[in-house]
Amino acid sequence: MDFLTSIPSPEISFIDLGPFRIHFYALFILSGIVIATILTDLRLRRRGAPAGLFLDIALWAVPLGILGGRFFHVLTHPRDYFYEGADLLDVFKIWEGGLAIYGALILGAVGVLIGARQAGIRFLAVADAVAPGILLAQGLGRLGNYFNQELFGLPTELPWGLEIPSTNKAYPNGLPDGLTFHPTFLYEMLWNLIGVIALIWLGNKLKLQWGKIFALYLVIYSTGRVWIESIRIDPSEIILGLRVNIWSALIGIAIGLTIYLVQTRRHPGLEPSVWSKGREPAQNTEPAKS
Repeated sequence: MDFLTSIPSPEISFIDLGPFRIHFYALFILSGIVIATILTDLRLRRRGAPAGLFLDIALWAVPLGILGGRFFHVLTHPRDYFYEGADLLDVFKIWEGGLAIYGALILGAVGVLIGARQAGIRFLAVADAVAPGILLAQGLGRLGNYFNQELFGLPTELPWGLEIPSTNKAYPNGLPDGLTFHPTFLYEMLWNLIGVIALIWLGNKLKLQWGKIFALYLVIYSTGRVWIESIRIDPSEIILGLRVNIWSALIGIAIGLTIYLVQTRRHPGLEPSVWSKGREPAQNTEPAKS
C-alpha cells in the first residue's frame, strides 16, 4: 500500500475573524520572529546579559529586516510588480508572500548594530546569539510558502511531489495538468532545522564566539539555498546564466567563510564578556545587611 503518493496543497491560505483577515504566511513569519526572539534572548542571558535585553534590540532589527527583505524581493522580481496595468500597492502586500532573506539580513544587521550599541553589548555576540534563531524563523516561514502555493520546484514523480492546481497563477505555462512538483518549501525547512541543531551543537562544542557562529550560519544556509534555487521554477532575474538568488547565496558562502577564517586568526580565544568595553554594568559591592 502506498501511504504517500503526493503532498496535497492546502485549499485555503487565510482565515477571516470578523472584519480581520489573517494570512497564514504572515502568521508563520510572525511566529518565527517571536520564537527566534525568545531563543536569542535565552542565549544572551547565558552569556551574562539581563533577561529581555534582546527585545530592545529586536525593536530595531525586526522592522528593518522586514523592510530590507521586501525591498530586495521586489528588486529581484521587478516583472511581478512593474508592468502595464500593475497595481503598485502590491509592492507593500507582504502577507501575500515575498521576503528575500539576504535583504533582510543586510538591513536587519543594521538594526542589530543600532540596538546593540544602545544596549552596550557586543554586536558580534548578538550576531552569534541570533544566528540559530534566524535559521529557525526561516524554516517556519517556509510553511507560509506552502499555504500560498508558491516557490515550488521542477516537476517530479517522487512520492512527495507537491500538488499544484493548474489554475494557480504560478503554474508554468505549457505544462500539462496534473503534474506534481518538488516541494522546495519542505526541503528548505528541513535543511534549516538541521542547521539550527548544527549551529547550536558546534557553537557549544567548539566554543565559537566573535561572530563565528553567524559565519557558519551564512555558510550552512547559503549552501542549501544554492541547491534549492537550482530546482525552483518561479520567475527570477538571471545574471550570467544563474538566478540572482544563487549569486546571493554564493556571496553569502564567501562572506561566511571569510568571516570565520579572519575571526579565527584575529580572536583565537573567547570574548572577555558579552558587554562592549566600558559598558559593563556596575557591580553591587555593598555588604549584605544582616
